[in-house]
Amino acid sequence: MTSTTRSTAPAARRAAFADPGYQAFVILRTGFTVAPILFGLDKFANLLVDWPVYLAPWIDDIVPGSAQTAMYAVGVVEIVAGVVVGLAPRLGGWLVAGWLAGIIVDLLTIPGHYDIALRDFGLLLGAVALARLAQRYHGSRE
Repeated sequence: MTSTTRSTAPAARRAAFADPGYQAFVILRTGFTVAPILFGLDKFANLLVDWPVYLAPWIDDIVPGSAQTAMYAVGVVEIVAGVVVGLAPRLGGWLVAGWLAGIIVDLLTIPGHYDIALRDFGLLLGAVALARLAQRYHGSRE
């Protein structure tokens, strides 16, 4: 029985990867693991963009320290969110969706950033799709 199980495991894995729903799950899981970690790391380097300009003044007034200090905290949260997606995508998808909702609120209160808020709404929908797909695929086919 062990040899049968071993020989069917690669076939089952190939069948899983042939499923378009599972492919979508893997794509979203990979993207929502890697992107938050990379963006979180960049909050410490500001290589991609000057991140503090994306912090609404009213939020900057509430949080202690400078806007850059707030971005360090944001970076830590984003790195943790990416790791959670990688390890537990059912939870991580919802975590990232909630985080993106907060970012959207921030961006909608900064004139001229509405296009980025709309983009982040699309990302939020992708994170919700990941969480829903993980309900079906995580742990059952990996």
